[in-house]
Amino acid sequence: MAGHSKWKQIKHKKAILDSKRGKAFTKLIKEITVAAKIGGGDPNGNPRLRTLLEKAKEINMPIENATRAIKKGTGELPGVSYEQHTYEGYGPSGIAVIVEVLTDNKNRSVADIRRIFTQKGGNLAEHGAVNWMFEKKGIIKAKSNGITEDELLEKLFDHDISEISLDEGTFFITSDIKSIENIKEALSKLGLQVLSADIEWVAKNSLKLDEVSQEKAYEFLNEIEDLEDVQNVYTNLE
Repeated sequence: MAGHSKWKQIKHKKAILDSKRGKAFTKLIKEITVAAKIGGGDPNGNPRLRTLLEKAKEINMPIENATRAIKKGTGELPGVSYEQHTYEGYGPSGIAVIVEVLTDNKNRSVADIRRIFTQKGGNLAEHGAVNWMFEKKGIIKAKSNGITEDELLEKLFDHDISEISLDEGTFFITSDIKSIENIKEALSKLGLQVLSADIEWVAKNSLKLDEVSQEKAYEFLNEIEDLEDVQNVYTNLE
C-alpha cells in the first residue's frame, strides 16, 4: 500500500524520545484533563479518556499523575482551565499546516505560533484556509510482531482501511474513524501490541519538496511542535 510519510515517521520517533525525557507527560496530562472535563472521569463511559489512559500506561506515566489530571478535569481538584484551539497556515515552501493547541492563555499561544511561522518564511492564515486539503482519519500504530504488510492487510480486509505501512517494526494503519475500536480489537486478537490509536488530520494529497527545502520544512515543523501549548502538528509535506 502507499508509503508512509517521512514527517509521520519523524513524529513517531520524536514521540518516543519525548516519552523518555518526560516531555510527553505534560502534553498528555493536558489532554486527560480536558477529556475528563468534557466527557466525565469514568473511562468506561468516556472512550477518549480511556484511550488517553492507555497511552499514559504505554509511556509509563505514574497513575497518580493521570488520576490528578482527571480530578482537575472533573472539578474535584482545583486546576488550570485549558481551551482547545486549531490554527492553520502555510509554512516554508508553501506546505499546508494545521496546529492543534491546548492552552490556558490563547494570546500567548497564537503569538508564539505566529512568530515561528513568520521567522521561517510562512504565514498564519484564517480558519478554513488549509483544512479543506485534509480529512479526519484514524491512525493506529502497532508493533509488527514479524507479520508483513500484505499479511496484515489480508487479516484486516473487512475493515475500512485506506493505508498500511511498516517502519522499523511499527505498523501505521490509516482507517475510517468509525473503525478504530474494531481495528484495535482485531490487532489484539492477532497478538499485535497497539501503541496508539488517534484521530488525526491526514492530507488528501502530499507535497514533495527537494531535499534542502524539505529539511527547512522539518525544522519549522519541529519548532512548532516543541511549543509548550502545541499538542499536534499536521502537514501535507510528504
